[in-house]
Amino acid sequence: MPPAQYVTTDGKANFPEQHLSTHKYHSGIDIMHRVFLWFVIFFAITTLSAHAETQTLAKLLQPIQVANGVYYFKGSLNSRSYDNQAFNLNTGFVVTDEGVVVIDAGASRQVGAAIEQAIATVTDAPIVAVINTGSQDHRWLGNGHFAGKGIPIIALARTVQTQQAFAEQHLARLSELLRDRLEGTEAVTSQAPIMTDHHTITFGNTRFELIWGGNAHFPGDIMVWLPEQQIVFSGDIVYTERLTGIHPWSSITGLRQAFATLEALQPRIVIPGHGAAGPLAKARAQSGDYYDFLFTEIRLAIDNWDELDATTNRLANAPAFRHLRHFDAWHRVNINRVWLQLEAQ
Repeated sequence: MPPAQYVTTDGKANFPEQHLSTHKYHSGIDIMHRVFLWFVIFFAITTLSAHAETQTLAKLLQPIQVANGVYYFKGSLNSRSYDNQAFNLNTGFVVTDEGVVVIDAGASRQVGAAIEQAIATVTDAPIVAVINTGSQDHRWLGNGHFAGKGIPIIALARTVQTQQAFAEQHLARLSELLRDRLEGTEAVTSQAPIMTDHHTITFGNTRFELIWGGNAHFPGDIMVWLPEQQIVFSGDIVYTERLTGIHPWSSITGLRQAFATLEALQPRIVIPGHGAAGPLAKARAQSGDYYDFLFTEIRLAIDNWDELDATTNRLANAPAFRHLRHFDAWHRVNINRVWLQLEAQ
């Protein structure tokens, strides 16, 4: 397992600019050189793309440190697969004086065990709790690994209710994808669901605030706020580098409310549910602004009695968000689903 990596607060790497000279005339040797150069570049891109498509769980479970004692695992930005074991999300952990608190458990018992092993490359402190931020399968179906060791699962009642409602559907879907890698996985939820919408719990010298700001990607999604560190684990409230998907059970109103709740915390670092960690401005630009764009533009269209097809075509380009991965797969779907939600209100 490679050692922990550091990430800058803007989540970006800086590369020196490469300048190509422009001439009206090139010799045959120069042309051959350029053809060879483009061949090398094409081969490199193709190789990297193939590598990205075959990311394994072991490659993904590399702890990334964002502050003293605060880490996350950056999941694949590609679709879930047998190779990545549905680890196309971010999970995390916090090392406290009392032990390690895990943020989300992965998609299966096997993934939960792999998360524990990856944490052991950073610290030999025991795991004392697992916090669930949401109800999508890969956020919580690994609970069984930890619960089987007597480690408590911490979740709001809202989250548990949704987990239980979706459990059968999620297990059936994952069984087709993960096959033998789902063996032994059961729908294990918190045995003591928290009935409030804002709960504070302390481990050692570290405070964790579990905050529900609105039904978001799934009903009951929460964020985990570390007030002393000014870091928030957003769960599926924030996506960076890739576009969020609006499901039939998602709520555009709830997503905006939840993001506003997160934004009011003024975190120094946002660890999103998907994509690289970074400052609040990045979360705002790649998630908060997108929710506002969908809500504002579609609300206006409905109020003006515009047709859905015409509105979809008008909003289809969305240049501020087109660079995000999965834009082509999700954006038109998102417009349609937000329209249906707002029209029903």
